[in-house]
Amino acid sequence: MAFYKKSLRTRIFFSMIALVIGASILIAIVTVLQYNKDAQRFHRDRLLRKEAAIRANIDYVLKTTTYPVETEQIPLIFKDKIYEIRDIHSLELFLYDLNGNLLKSSRPLFFRDTVGQKMSEYALKQLQMSPSKKYIREFVEDGQRYQSSYSYITDNYFKPLAILNLPYIEDNDYITKELREYLYRLSVAYFFMLIAGVILAYLLTTYITKSLKEVSDKLVLTRFHAHNEKIIMEDVPQEIALLINSYNEMIDELEKSAAQLAASERETAWREMAKQVAHEIKNPLTPMRLTTQSLRQRFDKNDPEIEKKIEEYTNTMLHQIDTLSSISTAFSTYAKMPAQQDETLNVVRITKLALDIFHEEYIYFHADEEEIRACFDRTQLIRVVTNLVKNSIQAIDQKKPKVPRIDVKVLRNNKQVVIEVTDNGIGVAPQEQKRIFEPQFTTKTSGMGLGLGIIKNIIETYNGTIDFKSSPEQTTFTVRFPIIDE
Repeated sequence: MAFYKKSLRTRIFFSMIALVIGASILIAIVTVLQYNKDAQRFHRDRLLRKEAAIRANIDYVLKTTTYPVETEQIPLIFKDKIYEIRDIHSLELFLYDLNGNLLKSSRPLFFRDTVGQKMSEYALKQLQMSPSKKYIREFVEDGQRYQSSYSYITDNYFKPLAILNLPYIEDNDYITKELREYLYRLSVAYFFMLIAGVILAYLLTTYITKSLKEVSDKLVLTRFHAHNEKIIMEDVPQEIALLINSYNEMIDELEKSAAQLAASERETAWREMAKQVAHEIKNPLTPMRLTTQSLRQRFDKNDPEIEKKIEEYTNTMLHQIDTLSSISTAFSTYAKMPAQQDETLNVVRITKLALDIFHEEYIYFHADEEEIRACFDRTQLIRVVTNLVKNSIQAIDQKKPKVPRIDVKVLRNNKQVVIEVTDNGIGVAPQEQKRIFEPQFTTKTSGMGLGLGIIKNIIETYNGTIDFKSSPEQTTFTVRFPIIDE
């Protein structure tokens, strides 16, 4: 199973190499088997040719002999002739009677040692049962392969006289040498074929996986809310072309879905914004209405305290009008994306400048360097810092710790400038942390909850990020955005 976990390129490469090696081994095995079969056939045919030649000599001896052509006379007829036949054909021969008793052998010593020895009962039975009256026995003895031929010798009237036995040793030295030479040539040819297979497998897998890798890279870069480029490739396999077409169609559908979703989100956002605006405006209108009704009911121009009451009424109305004005300003600021009037500025100096408007003694500024330069809008950077510090002050006012403290740090981290604002205020509850950057979310008793949303929009405009960590003892907001390489 580990093989299937490898890359497609690796599997194709090793599969092709294994195919070449497997084919060479299979052909070598088939070659050896075929050579063995051919060698066996060669020896059998050679034995039959020798048998035919020897039988022709025997027939000639039988025709020219002066002895009666009978089974009992076979030892006399072939007394000397059997050695001549052996020398002519380079093959030993044995003559048995029809019952399998040895009559004459081309080995005199063997004949003297084996007088009366019978031929194999199995061979005699097979010869008698053979329709062609011939039988060839194959056997192995002491690691050497033998073939032994049995056939009948007949007189002029085709009457069986004796049984001719020709033992034949299979000498495979020549064939084995030929086989080794052939296998050597075959191995050389397959060695070069293996090299060619490796090169072809490499080129083929590179060609196939190159297209797949490009498709894979595009898939990795595919984003729902971003513009995704289509894949344009030529001269690719049909299967890869179908995959590329499917991907391009998916990109079209994805862009349509993203556009529909964006439109839906904008519509939902504006509805929620309208609800929030209506809610925030309704809050100051209620006390304004009550104050106006109370003045109308209690107005008496002869009342000695009428001026004081009118002043209280006026102050209340002005306070509520200021509240409406601040609501209008906040929503207007949030709805308008920050204009990017980029400039190269010293983040350390601008951050310190933004803190100068605060008079709280528990605000401390720290910077690792005197100058860290970045591309940012000066006004919006000040807005980011002041909003974060204001939130910290409000968090401290809600908790009222014994020793209030706000730390503002500016430092460099790789290729980013980092601004950290840490306070020991009330913090953010765990169930509220996921919603802290939502436009309408706030943990304070007053305000619209738009400050952090504005900050997030500004920072993301400059390819930055904002995150926070909060606990009952300490809360830290961290802003990061790119610096300018010096």
